[in-house]
Amino acid sequence: MISASEFRNGVTIEYDGDIYTIIEFQHVKPGKGAAFVRTKLKNLISGGTTEKTFRPSEKMPRAHIDRKDMQYLYNDGELYYFMDVETYDQMTVNKSDVGNNLDFVKENETVKILSHNGNIFGIEPPLFVELAVVETEPGFKGDTATGAVKPAKLETGVSVNVPLFVNEGEILKIDTRTGEYLGRV
Repeated sequence: MISASEFRNGVTIEYDGDIYTIIEFQHVKPGKGAAFVRTKLKNLISGGTTEKTFRPSEKMPRAHIDRKDMQYLYNDGELYYFMDVETYDQMTVNKSDVGNNLDFVKENETVKILSHNGNIFGIEPPLFVELAVVETEPGFKGDTATGAVKPAKLETGVSVNVPLFVNEGEILKIDTRTGEYLGRV
């Protein structure tokens, strides 16, 4: 159990039957009345954020989140297949639980499977990936507008905006959190 006076950024709690992580917190002591803790919480299952206030003495259970390294094998449309890198056990995850977190992940790459009490609720891809450009328009000589971008389709099928000088076949470094082009490899 954790009391509201012990809240810190990144702590995960169970509240109203859901799992939340604390994004922001603020201990408020008004001139009149009792002190309280104002928080901004992110629901780890639905992804939504909410703001709640708690009395400092309120207690709630701390949620333990398991992060397990798994190798992404393949998908068949509705199911995604993963393999435990230590025991070689395979497991499947529904498309609804994956969301768009695997847009930048190639087959046979390692991801983290997030679970709470054995229930999988999310997948964390690596922070940065290297992917090849399979389709993009060629850049034109002399077209050097500052900050100009063009769409490029990557080997996983997702499109990102890249500078005009990027050509097909090049390997790019991509930030999976934002989907931004970071540079050529």
